[in-house]
Amino acid sequence: MKSIKSPDGDIIDCVHISHQAAFDHPSLKNHTIQTMPNFHPEGINDESIKVSAMMKSSSKEKSSSEKQPTISQLWHQNGSCPKGTIPVRRTKKEDILRASSIKSYGKKNSLSLVAHPTSVDLDLINQSGHQHAIAYVEGEFYGAKATMNVWDPKIQQPNEFSLSQIWLLGGSFASDLNSIEAGWQVSPDLYGDSNTRFFTYWTSDAYQATGCYNLLCSGFIQINNEIALGASISPISKYHGSQYDISILIWKDPEQGNWWMQFGNGKVLGYWPASIFSYLSESASMIQWGGEVVNSASDGQHTTTQMGSGHFPEEGFSKSSYFRNVQIVDGSNSLRAPKDIDTFTEQANCYNVQTGKNDGWGSYIYYGGPGRNPNCP
Repeated sequence: MKSIKSPDGDIIDCVHISHQAAFDHPSLKNHTIQTMPNFHPEGINDESIKVSAMMKSSSKEKSSSEKQPTISQLWHQNGSCPKGTIPVRRTKKEDILRASSIKSYGKKNSLSLVAHPTSVDLDLINQSGHQHAIAYVEGEFYGAKATMNVWDPKIQQPNEFSLSQIWLLGGSFASDLNSIEAGWQVSPDLYGDSNTRFFTYWTSDAYQATGCYNLLCSGFIQINNEIALGASISPISKYHGSQYDISILIWKDPEQGNWWMQFGNGKVLGYWPASIFSYLSESASMIQWGGEVVNSASDGQHTTTQMGSGHFPEEGFSKSSYFRNVQIVDGSNSLRAPKDIDTFTEQANCYNVQTGKNDGWGSYIYYGGPGRNPNCP
């Protein structure tokens, strides 16, 4: 219905909500769009997507009376999509040509893409080249929330990426893993540049045949006309400077069973229908928060691709990357701080993770690292 040229070269098409690709999914042929969730998790504390100009010594929120700059997407500078439409990042010919095949475009490699902290096959991880620094909880969950600061990690070569996200997982880590993922990423192969972009992903068979990034296949149903999946985020956090963060909430509607996503202060983006999953049609058995990179290691040395800010967790606020106000949704549809958070990383000298608690941030996580360094050759 309308097209908007973004300053970064993207074209955002405003597509009628009923014409989105989601409805190509076999199980959604006669699906009726749910325009709003039936339930929000109780205890929700909506926050503006804001800059946290706090000093390292203080992790308390700014007072609500202070004016807070907001994170936005670059395409907003040149227009907006009308109500009744959704913004869709246009796929260009060169996007597809960068992929190894048309079939693989917009999909993750199927090898060991989720860290399985309780049963790690290091040979498989080294084969796939995916490395993580995550905090995780196991149990029965119906959602997760966190606020994460946004960075622009440097990527060594185009076939590598760096991302920071929330994972909601169900099933085994072999052939039938169900996963819902959302956060920010830098992926030159997928997008053709090194911009930091908001993204989502899902799979119902351990990344083999189902699922994709953003709206590049059928599945996720978007209802929001303001946020484009896969579009660039601006501004970005600066080392020892202003910190910009985004809040993401994903929760299961106890009535319809769909998994909803909210971005920032009350922006409900859409949902993954329960029918596209097997295990996640009931609940999630693991939640993960943290970072993931690809280490192609073609020359025998570790990649210099950065995770998060590119700095280790111990550097702390304004230098390291974080997740704050980390929460889960329990069986009573209530948001609460998770218990018994564990951490996992394959190579702590390359990328690491730490957890903590305080009054201002609740449960929080610092994570990330530079990749190759004297202790990670």
